[in-house]
Amino acid sequence: MAELQDKLPLLLGAKTAKALAGALGIETVSDLLRHYPRRYAERGELTDIAGLELGEHATVLARIEKISKRRMKSRNGTILDMVITDGRRRLACAFFNQAWREKELAQGKTGLFAGKVTAFRDTLQLANPEYELLDAEREAEAVDNFLAEIIPVYPAAQGMPTWSIAKCVRQVLDVLEVGDDPMPEELRTRHHLIGLERALRGIHRPEDWAHLETARHRLKWDEAMAVQLIFAQRRHSAVSRPAKASPHHDGGILDAFDKRLPFDLTAGQRAIGEEIATDLSSGHPMNRLLQGEVGSGKTVVALRAMLQVVDSGRQAAMLAPTEVLAAQHARSLREMLGELGMAGELGAAENATRVTLLTGSMGAKERKKALLDTVSGEAGIVVGTHALIQDTVQFHDLGLAVVDEQHRFGVEQRDALRSRGADSTSPHVLVMTATPIPRTVAMTVYGDLETSALREMPVGRSPIKTSVVPVTEKPAWFDRAWERVREEVGKGHQAYVVCPRIGDEPPSDKSDKRPPLAVLDVAPDLANGALKGLKIAALHGRMPADEKDAVMRAFGAGQIEVLVATTVVEVGVNVPNATAMVILDADRFGVSQLHQLRGRVGRGSVPGLCLLVTEALDGTFTRERLTAVESTTDGFELSRLDLELRREGDILGAAQSGKRSGLKLLSLLRDEGVITEARTQAQEIVVADPALVSHPGLAQMVSDVVDLERAEFLEKS
Repeated sequence: MAELQDKLPLLLGAKTAKALAGALGIETVSDLLRHYPRRYAERGELTDIAGLELGEHATVLARIEKISKRRMKSRNGTILDMVITDGRRRLACAFFNQAWREKELAQGKTGLFAGKVTAFRDTLQLANPEYELLDAEREAEAVDNFLAEIIPVYPAAQGMPTWSIAKCVRQVLDVLEVGDDPMPEELRTRHHLIGLERALRGIHRPEDWAHLETARHRLKWDEAMAVQLIFAQRRHSAVSRPAKASPHHDGGILDAFDKRLPFDLTAGQRAIGEEIATDLSSGHPMNRLLQGEVGSGKTVVALRAMLQVVDSGRQAAMLAPTEVLAAQHARSLREMLGELGMAGELGAAENATRVTLLTGSMGAKERKKALLDTVSGEAGIVVGTHALIQDTVQFHDLGLAVVDEQHRFGVEQRDALRSRGADSTSPHVLVMTATPIPRTVAMTVYGDLETSALREMPVGRSPIKTSVVPVTEKPAWFDRAWERVREEVGKGHQAYVVCPRIGDEPPSDKSDKRPPLAVLDVAPDLANGALKGLKIAALHGRMPADEKDAVMRAFGAGQIEVLVATTVVEVGVNVPNATAMVILDADRFGVSQLHQLRGRVGRGSVPGLCLLVTEALDGTFTRERLTAVESTTDGFELSRLDLELRREGDILGAAQSGKRSGLKLLSLLRDEGVITEARTQAQEIVVADPALVSHPGLAQMVSDVVDLERAEFLEKS
């Protein structure tokens, strides 16, 4: 008998086990049985040559009708031409420089043939297909195994076609004995889930479509529970250390700040501000994700939370992913606070605090001053990069850590911040993202955080017009793009030009594709060409910190008209006079990144313009993504479109190489109910049994379904 944790060599033989491990990363019975079919065919579908489509990976059961050999015209070598038939249609196959196969691929033989469907001279064909020929005895077996009512088709790899995987699965299922079900009986009954062994048999060899559906439902629950148990444990761990309560203080710096605000808070800002204020007043550490559109006012919400902590005599830290953004945040906070952020300076308010910037590339004297302000508590608010969580940085009493652009950081950095509280306490943690996230993604990827969403835009934000510039089809549009930049500058405004690359990287070995456009090449080209006469400057992440800061200050002051930059301007940069952005090689950026980038324009009273320049052709998947960005400026709608366009496995970190990635059946679009219920169940279980000591089956299921490395990847996705 075989159990789920058994290794495969004893069951399948060393050679087959080695092939599975090498091609697909499958090493145990559990790995193999959780390598689910990617689709199912009904009786006869394998032989339906007429239904093949260009580009798909097909498996057909057919007879060899004709085979011949010929010489290549352009080079030395041979082509073995073969025609196979299913009795109704024919399909061409070609083997290149494999003349020796002619002896075994005899006319009249029947076999399974698999490969990618390509076209040659307007005729569909399989090039160098994998195959398994069947003798008379095996043909009967093939009919039983491959022409059953429901035929599983597996994600395959070179040297490990779908029929080989199916054969391995059948061998294991014949001797499988799961034993105790890892999912508690009470939970299975409550949610109408079949047993694990029946589910595993049903996903691979279903009795009918109903059996397949109940099997899929149970195994989706396994995946949802595994992930939610991980995050429930993290939530429990995060609140196991107490936090110092920081309740609201009447007449403090927060009240003074609210009185000097030149605008009214939106209803969303007020509601989320109250949620955060309640969290900060608790003795349990807050762990909250604040998501919201670019420009929706997250920074004001975060600053009000920081001031509530400062009123309690503690410090707040804001962690940014880049030095450019950290410096921008420090300037913005000081500007918003005015005399309330000038402690120790002439003209400071009576209850003022100090905002200190701390980054890794600061000069020794400047850094020493910042460190002293931090450890002494003189700085109520400390802004910096990952340098803030280094051991050399000591806080006087850190009460709140704000992490901006959470997706740029991993769980390690957040955990490091959580350990920086005084007296064995944990600071409250607020993480922010300007990338709107569908609810199910938030529950699955940021499952250890409570989530708040700012959906309103503050009064005064201007609309942004986005257009795709398809330079391959309409080259004249490229020239027009630079004309539009000149027009905006002519009106007294400024523009960004964004490139995917800096330009000082070593040359790539790949010569078949043009390298992405680079800042160091584009900036001088524009200065000497399309934008000659305009004040142009470059900005990228490898510039010295003081140089970057000087460029951003000059751009903010209007001394630079066109800023050619990498994605260092993606988040946090606020120049209201910048109204135009040209993103070169836009297809090299993700949908969310494009949405973030265009959020740099339209921040003032004038509408913004974003031009997505691409060589991608119409009708391609790449152009479809760009068209989605063009179609809407609603980040929440765009996040859903992005999820529909992308493979969900990519979002969850599932490697396309076939390595064990964990989530294979669970759909973030269609399985919200399962995810929500699993989150509730996981929370109940972990509250009563944090280490899953009384639930060894669930603990094992977690490691079976989502390995630890993949769990970390989920956190960073």
